[in-house]
Amino acid sequence: MTPEFEDEYRRRQRARAKVTGWILGGLVVLFFAIAVARMMH
Repeated sequence: MTPEFEDEYRRRQRARAKVTGWILGGLVVLFFAIAVARMMH
């Protein structure tokens, strides 16, 4: 692997990890909101 390719690969991996983190965080907030809404009923 060339250093340029490795940097690009690492950058893509970091970007993918960030997106995955945001999706997981969004799901947690969504489930929390549903749980709170159900308790209010």
